[in-house]
Amino acid sequence: MTQKDITFVADFLTEHFNEAPELYNRKGKYFNVERVGQYLKDEDDDLVSPPNTEGNQWFNFLKNSTHLKESPLLFPYYPEKSLHFVKRQMEGVIDQCLQKPADVIGKSVHQAVCMSLYKISQSEDSTPRLFKLPFLWNDKASNIHYVLFTILENSISRIYILRRSTDTSRSVSNGILAVEFGNFLNNSISENSDSRCYSCLDAHFYDDETVTVVLKESVEQEGKERVLAQLPLS
Repeated sequence: MTQKDITFVADFLTEHFNEAPELYNRKGKYFNVERVGQYLKDEDDDLVSPPNTEGNQWFNFLKNSTHLKESPLLFPYYPEKSLHFVKRQMEGVIDQCLQKPADVIGKSVHQAVCMSLYKISQSEDSTPRLFKLPFLWNDKASNIHYVLFTILENSISRIYILRRSTDTSRSVSNGILAVEFGNFLNNSISENSDSRCYSCLDAHFYDDETVTVVLKESVEQEGKERVLAQLPLS
């Protein structure tokens, strides 16, 4: 910064940010920041001191562009309005854009199948979060949609795989199965199964034929806390 810049900032602060102790106990403004505050007012009135756009490279570029000047893809600029006004205008345009797809998609969605996964107790307590890490995978080659998830209350060492055909013209049965990890990584039958149980931290499809899981040993030992396993879907 040059000395001229510093002097300019200092003069601005001196002029507009003078303290007013007599106003501290009153509601309202303590400082004169009208040039800044005008942009933040939630009003439809024009700005008191609109910005000077002369020499602005973006405006000059738009003005000289035949295709962009009247383009409906560019949001219009309101140099006389506050940011709140522009925000409301933009929200209105976005809501209008999303309304039609929401109506079309909403009317086209219907329930294809219903499966009961678990039952919760009818207590006064708030319903616990039982559904964890749902991961979706779409096998485009086979037109099969998969959902991976765990149910916390049931067993944290078990993951569920739900299968659903996306091709309504084909007769493919829906399927749901559970994969129990437990102590399947024990080296021998003599090992204590209680100390070598595994729970699932995360599960994703690696590709159309392979599921990747991150397992955690129930009794943590150094170097044996986490296991990354890949399981063939077959």
